[in-house]
This record gives sequence, C-alpha cells and structure tokens, in this order.
Amino acid sequence: MTSYLLPANTPRSFYRGAGRISRFRGIPSVDDPYYPEDWVASTTSRHGAAPAGLTTLPDGRSLAEAIAGDPLWWLGEQHVAEHGADPAILVKLLDAGERLPLHVHPDRRFAADHLASPYGKTEAWVIVSAEPEAAVHLGFARDVEPDELARWVADQRIDQMLDATNRVPVRAGDAIVCPAGLPHAIGAGVLMVEVQEPTDFSVLLEWTGFAVDGPAVGHLGLGYDQALGCVNRSGWGAERLNELRRARQPAGDARPGVRRLFAELADEFFAAERLRPDPVSVLEPAYSIVAVTDGAGIVTSEHGPPVPVKAGDTLLLPYAAGWCTLRGDAAAVRCKPAHKSTEGLPD
Repeated sequence: MTSYLLPANTPRSFYRGAGRISRFRGIPSVDDPYYPEDWVASTTSRHGAAPAGLTTLPDGRSLAEAIAGDPLWWLGEQHVAEHGADPAILVKLLDAGERLPLHVHPDRRFAADHLASPYGKTEAWVIVSAEPEAAVHLGFARDVEPDELARWVADQRIDQMLDATNRVPVRAGDAIVCPAGLPHAIGAGVLMVEVQEPTDFSVLLEWTGFAVDGPAVGHLGLGYDQALGCVNRSGWGAERLNELRRARQPAGDARPGVRRLFAELADEFFAAERLRPDPVSVLEPAYSIVAVTDGAGIVTSEHGPPVPVKAGDTLLLPYAAGWCTLRGDAAAVRCKPAHKSTEGLPD
C-alpha cells in the first residue's frame, strides 16, 4: 500500500467542540463534546498523556513504528538527511465549539533550553468553515510589561488580557500563520486544518471556566515564573498582523492545480498547498497529508492503485508513492514538512 485513508484520531481535550469534525468526516457523532481535535498522521503524543494522540494505521501498525522501520520509504532521502526518521510535522482538524483559552506555544530556542526538544510549536491555520462572526485573538495590540502579564495570569484577569489582544475576523479559505510565542485564542464557530511543529507544548494564560487545572498543568511543569518567558509581549499592529495573513504569490513554475499557502515566514517550519484540480493537481513525491475539504475526486500515484476521496477524508501519502495527482470536483489542503533545500522541486 502506498497511500492510507486514515480514520479519525481524537484524543480528549479540555475545551469543547461542536460536532463539526464528525459532520465534516461523515462519521457518527459522540455525546461527549471534549473531543474537538483529530490528530492526523500523528507521531506526536498528548503532552503528559502518551500514547494519546498517536496514529494507528488501518493495518494496525503504529505510524511512528512504521516510519522508524523504513524511514527512506516513508520520508525520502532528503528528509531523512535533514530530520532523521522524524516526520517533523503534525496536522490536525480542529473544531472550536467554544472560544479556546488564551495561550501561547514556546519557540525552538525556549524548547531546547527548557523542554529538551528541538521543536517549539509554530502553527498555521487554514479555515475550512466559520460562522458569520467568527474571529481569532492574535497577539497583543500593545507592548505588555512582564509584571502586568504575570498579574493577569495569576489573578485570571481574562477581560483585561483579551482586551489587550487583536481580534481578527476569519472566514472560510483564510490561511494564517501563528508564530511560536504569540498569544492567541481561536474563537467559537471555526473548523480548521492546523499544521504545526510536532509537539503538544502549550502555556495557558487563561484557564478559568475550562476543564483544566491551569496552576497545576498550564506551565509545562516549569512554573509560571519561567514559562511566561516564552511569551511574545510586544505589540502587533496591522502591518505585522497582515504579514501573518499575507497570500503567497504564485511561482512561475507552479504545478497545475496547486497554490502554495502561508507567507514565507512559515517555510522554516512546514509547507502547505491548496489543491484545486484544473483539471488536475500534480503532487511531487513527498511525505504529506491531504485533507479533502470539499467535493470528491480520485488520487492516483506512480506506485499504487487509485484512491477515491471525498470531503472529510484525510489521506497520508508516503514519499514512496511517487508523483501523484488529484482529479475531480474536489478541493483539498496538502501539508508537508519543511525542507532546507528545494533544489529540483517545483514550488
């Protein structure tokens, strides 16, 4: 087998979904709302709760074990030279049934110094659907002093924290980068594809009203005095925010039916493409995850049988699948790890 249609993989969380993932995927819903995320092709476990979050392939193997057993087949020579047997990416479907708490993820330097990890958690979002008034909170609108932030968090002065952030409306089709260190909160009414560095590191600035003990677990075991050191407290004005949402300009050698997503600042961490066959989307060999967001089509590969796909499907393509195509009346998002060198690969 050279491609894998993946079932839902939904570790329990502390915030509520609204059933959008079940409806999107066309699978039975569950009564418990605390399963608002689908971790797609995950070799990353929930922080402090392993093995929750890890993907099991349809043939019963752990994806992490399968890749470790044959990294060149799964990832390709260039990827293994740069990242070893680590896929270096995590993709999720995320259903915000309520506004998520304001939180922040450490960057790579902080993670290396304090969490023994080469990865922080820069992430980016492709909005699949959004209610009319949906928005995200993204960065502080003004500079915030360390003591001010510490008081907000310790006393849970949530209104003051939120008032100091930028409220950014979102709609279906938006693509937004959220750099590590930037305080953020995804608003209610959003379904998204999220691509990120492969960690589950979060520092909670807010926890009141959520099913989580912030003082106990909201600081990654570091204590808040140290954990708040990962927060970008600088003010983000319109120009800086626009850079996070800036559309990627098409490259002169772009492949048919493929449009690169996210501004160049994401390139160090991951890549993503919007696929809209016209009449075909051409995919170069790469370990990648395809989330079909609309319609239906057929994925063909050099080294495997064609795979019918429809909205809500998530398809894992190993490097060994070779050149692939997506045809049909479909739209999809394809997520890939970052590579330092792209020589010989079309943009």
